Amino acid sequence: MVKELYQSADWKKEKHVPVIEIIEKDKEKGVKIEVSVGKEIPHPNTTAHHICWIEVYFLPEGNKFPYQIGRFDFLSHGASVDGPDTSSVYSEPVVQLKFKTQKEGKIFATSYCNIHGLWESSIELKF
Repeated sequence: MVKELYQSADWKKEKHVPVIEIIEKDKEKGVKIEVSVGKEIPHPNTTAHHICWIEVYFLPEGNKFPYQIGRFDFLSHGASVDGPDTSSVYSEPVVQLKFKTQKEGKIFATSYCNIHGLWESSIELKF
């Protein structure tokens, strides 16, 4: 049932899809990736409409279950004691992380928009 809650689309046409980019990949030094939401079409990230979090998983080839390699919460959306969108601090849903693996597999990213729900995407890791 949970998988039915996740939405996916072409990130070039949909601002909610997490975009995974492999920046570096080396079996000895590790894999560095960037995950962002709103790469082609910017997400508003206002008090009323924002990305709450991004989670990143890696499923090594031949494994049944993935490893969670990161969770990132975005907590500043312009709110302040003066009301919505009155502060000067707005989180941008962009993260970079590095992990080590000797195996190829699939990297998954999920994100959550407070208005439009859960989104997912994936990319193959090949050395």
